[in-house]
This record gives sequence, C-alpha cells and structure tokens, in this order.
Amino acid sequence: MEPFLVGALQAPPPAKFSMHYLRKMATYVRTRAKDGCFPRLCWPMWRHIACGKLQLPDELAWVYFETFDLMAERSPEERLEWAEAVSQCSTREELNRLRHKLSVDTLQFLLFLYTQQLNRVSLRTSLIGEEWPSPRARSPSPDHECKTSLQNKNCDDQAHLAFVQTHLSDLLELVLDPEQLSSSGHCAHDSLLSPEALRGLSFLLEGSVSKARAVHPLHELLSWVPLQTQAGYSKLSRAFSLQRLQSWLKDTLTLNPFGYTACLKTGKKLAWAQQVEGTMKRAKIARNTHNAPAGSRMVLMSQVYKQTLAKDSEKLSGANVKLHRCNESFIYLLSPLRPLLLSGNVALTLAPYHTNYPSLEDHMASVGLAVVPNLWDQPVCLGTEGIETPSPAPYCLLPPGEFNVLVVPFEMDGDTSEIPGGLPPSYQAAISHREQKVQAWQRTVKEARLNKEQRKQFQVLVEQKFHEWLLETGHRQQLDSLIPAPTDSKQAAG
Repeated sequence: MEPFLVGALQAPPPAKFSMHYLRKMATYVRTRAKDGCFPRLCWPMWRHIACGKLQLPDELAWVYFETFDLMAERSPEERLEWAEAVSQCSTREELNRLRHKLSVDTLQFLLFLYTQQLNRVSLRTSLIGEEWPSPRARSPSPDHECKTSLQNKNCDDQAHLAFVQTHLSDLLELVLDPEQLSSSGHCAHDSLLSPEALRGLSFLLEGSVSKARAVHPLHELLSWVPLQTQAGYSKLSRAFSLQRLQSWLKDTLTLNPFGYTACLKTGKKLAWAQQVEGTMKRAKIARNTHNAPAGSRMVLMSQVYKQTLAKDSEKLSGANVKLHRCNESFIYLLSPLRPLLLSGNVALTLAPYHTNYPSLEDHMASVGLAVVPNLWDQPVCLGTEGIETPSPAPYCLLPPGEFNVLVVPFEMDGDTSEIPGGLPPSYQAAISHREQKVQAWQRTVKEARLNKEQRKQFQVLVEQKFHEWLLETGHRQQLDSLIPAPTDSKQAAG
C-alpha cells in the first residue's frame, strides 16, 4: 500500500520518467557503480542524473529523493540525528554537503520512479471524461458510493493491482542486470533474474504462503524451496528464469488483502462512547491494524457527522488514517501518524502546532520526529510543471491575532506539559497579549470590590453571556460531545 499511497506523488510525472529514459538510467547506474550509483544511489549522483539528464529542477529532484527516503527503514535515533544535523545548517551549501551523505537502494528507487506513472494524465480521459452513466443504471448502494468516492488512484488498491499487472514486464526489466538484456536493450527469452533483483521487487510485492497470516517480502517468500521451483529458480545459475517468474507472478498476484476495499468489508469496527442519535447511520469507522503488516495498516473514517471521536491507542500507531466526508466533527487521534494532504484540497489554513498531551514527546521520539527544523509554513506545492507557486495559492497562513492554543481534554499518562519547541515569536506574542488582557480583566473585577450579592449577580451574567457565545459560535456542540453518553464499557472499548 505505502509505495502507492505515500510514494506516488499526486502530480503528473515528468515526461522523462518514461520507460525509455528509466531503462537508460538502469544501465547507466550499473556502469557507474564505483561512483556511488549501485547498489546504492547517493544524492550527488541522483542529482547529476535528474538535473543533467532528465532535466528536472534541483528542488524537484530532492522531493523525489526525500519522499523515497521517508519510506526507508530507519531507526528513530537515525531520524533524530538527521533532523538535528539539518537544523545546524545555516547555508544552502552546508545543507547540500549534508545531503551528500544520503543514499537509497538503487533498484527500489528505479521502481519508485516508475510508479510515478500511477498519476499520469490519460489524454483520452482528459478529453472525453469518464464513461457516461446509463440512464437505466440503478442508484449505487451507500457501500458502493463510499468505496468509489474514497478512491483516487493513490488510495485505490484495485488501481494498484491493475498497475502492477499491466506494467509487470517493465518492472521486471528495470531490475535486470544489463547483460541479461538483448542487443536492443529489452528482455531476452532466456533472461535470468538475480536474487538482488528480487530484493528490489520487494519494494512493491509481498505475500504469504497458503494464505498464512505471516507476510513476507517477495525475496524472502522465494527463499522457500517449493515456491522457488514454481517460480523458475535454477540452482545451477542461482537465479530465476524471467519468463517463468513473470508467469508465476501473473498467476499469483491478487488484491492487497489489507487495502481500503478489504478494510471496508472486513476491518474491525471502532466503537465510540459518544454517538449523537441519528448521525451515525451512514458513518463507517474501521481499522485493519490488528492483522496488517507495516506499511498497510490503516484506519478509515467515512461520513462521520457531528461527532467527537477520540483515540489514544497502540491500535493507531504507525497507521495511515483516511478521513472522508467528515463534517462538523472533532477528531482527536493521539498517536504517531503520518498526515498527508492530497490533491483537491483548497482554502487550507496552516498554523503552528498548537497543543500538547502527556505522551506527545514519547510519541515523537518513537518515530524520530524532532522539533527542528519545523517547516509548517513552507509547504511544497506540486503541479503539472513540478514544484509550483500557484495563484491563488491553495493555502494561507493563519493570522497570529486569530491563533489559539488547543487544550486536549483528556487525562493521560506522560510527562509532556508544554508545546514541544514552543511557538513562533509572532504567535507567542499574540497569545501573551491575549493573556495580558485576561489578567487586566481579572484585576478590574478584583478592584471593583463587589459585595457577595453583587458577585453572585455578576457571575450569573457572565455565565449567561458565555453560554450565548457558545451557542452563537457552535462551540456548545464541541463541549457537549465531550460528555460520555451512558454506555457499558464494552461498547466504549472500540
């Protein structure tokens, strides 16, 4: 799931990410192995290829490199060390020198670049649009409507399967050793695939034996002798027949059993203590975190309306959360999760991280997230021409005068008691100014020297005005929904 969901950038790929140029790159990196191209590709060489040969802008070359690196297996300690080193760079030259230390798996990176074709714009579709619906067609069921409207290509596990099935021969060709290609640069009838190539394919393919629970990368799966025989492994050459492996993969490839489709049908339903009468009939809240492997764990929330949902659970840790058609709701997911803003979002307002909860710093440490560098106000906007500054911009920065901190209204274990890293100066100044106004108001009340009866009347008046304000602003619903409804513990467990 993750190479498509997170890895395939939501923009049409550069023209030179076609198979013609990636085939040339696959040959080139092997001939320059001593220069930092193979089996791992270092940033300076990718920058040379991307900017010099594929004509990519420097910043876009880095976006692809960094996106792939985000999916690589690195310990939290390594990610914290990298973040600290980046924060120490004061010039562009220092940052580039630091980036020179990074490298990625070459074969997997080639496949990553190829999967960018997932969001290639079809000329035919752009001209004629989607197929015209038949007037006789029945209205779709709520389940079908939910499933189809959830799916852009990055989230659509059926599109992922179709992509791999359609382009399997290209994917296999990219990981072939150059000597296994014909004189025309294509796969030959007797081409052999090395174990190293299988490790590259594991970026996209994994599976289990006889529908067993344990999920393994492709190269580990094909270390099992009975499967090796089926997939065309030769002990003599210590390699796989490309033709037989491709045939075996075509026969065995199936829909990701941990994708959105399966999560909708068979995922564990999450129950919540507070459910407003009549608003949860169409809502779907499900997870597959109980049995999905890393990279395919997800929580799906669809059509949640006028609800307050809160979870602090290991069940959420490391999952991808899909929020779909959720309105007038307040959702607290107090676990380390990756946020991802997909295409189609407009009129976004960005602001500094503005809250804390007791286990926040523990969660940050568990995924290697540092407080610096904090790039909340420097989003990367991708368009048809790569990195763009669209006009009008799809986002704005919240004016400091409108900024408030959020108090997480739940008791939890942990040591965090303030916002990690603090607030940017202009936002901290706005908060301090507001606090000074409150203190001035409190002094005014104290200096008024009201008697007991006057204090009582004043208290009633203030509370009355406060409740009027809550109703006018809609905040009353948010507060009321925090009061747990009478229910037994089993329903609330989720």
